[in-house]
Amino acid sequence: MRKLLTITATIAATGLLLSGCAAGGSDSASTEDVVAEASDEALVVYNAQHEQLTEEWVEEFTAQTGIEVVLRNGGDSELGNQLVAEGEASRADVFLTENSPAMSLVENEGLFAPVDAETLALVPEQYRPASGMWTGIAARSTVFVYNPELLYESELPTSILDLQNPEWMGSWGGAPAGADFQAIVSAILETQGTEATAEWLEGMKENATIYRNNIVTMKAVNAGEVAGGIIYHYYWFRDSDAEGENSGNTKLHYFGNEDPGAFVSVSGGGVLASSDNADKAQQFLAFLAGADGQKILGEGYSFEYPVGSEVDARDPLPALDSLNAPVVDPSSLNSPEVLKLMMQAGLL
Repeated sequence: MRKLLTITATIAATGLLLSGCAAGGSDSASTEDVVAEASDEALVVYNAQHEQLTEEWVEEFTAQTGIEVVLRNGGDSELGNQLVAEGEASRADVFLTENSPAMSLVENEGLFAPVDAETLALVPEQYRPASGMWTGIAARSTVFVYNPELLYESELPTSILDLQNPEWMGSWGGAPAGADFQAIVSAILETQGTEATAEWLEGMKENATIYRNNIVTMKAVNAGEVAGGIIYHYYWFRDSDAEGENSGNTKLHYFGNEDPGAFVSVSGGGVLASSDNADKAQQFLAFLAGADGQKILGEGYSFEYPVGSEVDARDPLPALDSLNAPVVDPSSLNSPEVLKLMMQAGLL
């Protein structure tokens, strides 16, 4: 593998760490007052999905039903922990996430009502938990983004686990502080066990350059600061669909072979058991999993994968069932254990 890091690249990497934009929900403080002022009839959604996507969903749902929807935006862990703290006193009717560990956190506290059977039937079993206490509404694939000027195809890792090996020192990057990356580590934990996950995280600490989020990681690979990085697929496809400013020098490598690096993370939606608007909440969840909600994914800006109602992904995404992802029950992903292991490795 060719030598990658120079003094110039190191200086540029520092700039990227400072200037990269965030991926995911905004600080929920700005929406707390909106929720507090919402009418009793309004549907309150604690939203950790990307705001633009959820706003597209809400606009169409309200147009069809006349139901007012109020969003409280934030991150997966932030809002999941907020719901646990609020318990039955929460004003939330629905919880939406980017990744499933935050859904499991709320489910394990007994805060969800069962999802209507008709809604569950819209989503294949591999994209929803066996418990039926919430359902998948979207999905995203783990990928290895790489710079072909720095890494030949013959040098690509065959498994995400390879990245702990000494030959990858200084050659790849990731964003361990983000819920996206932590979900990927959850899949490693579920498929490989505690000891192997701890070893992989120690290897990451030794080998990887740490970035703030998926976008900054992709920018770093594009700029040649590292040869590759672990991200979710849709960041690359969104940028490529625009002008390719942050992805034009890169390609994507899919691990496949049921490798933990081929993990498909399920975005979840659930109805709070304490909701005073349970019928509306179930109706909203059915809309998200139904054809109209899933077409917004399949045809809009998102480039995330539809998981319900047999809606196709947006071209040119490879078909979801072609990715050969590991089989993981979304509710089995253990966020608290992952955080503990990542802190022990010095990554958080």
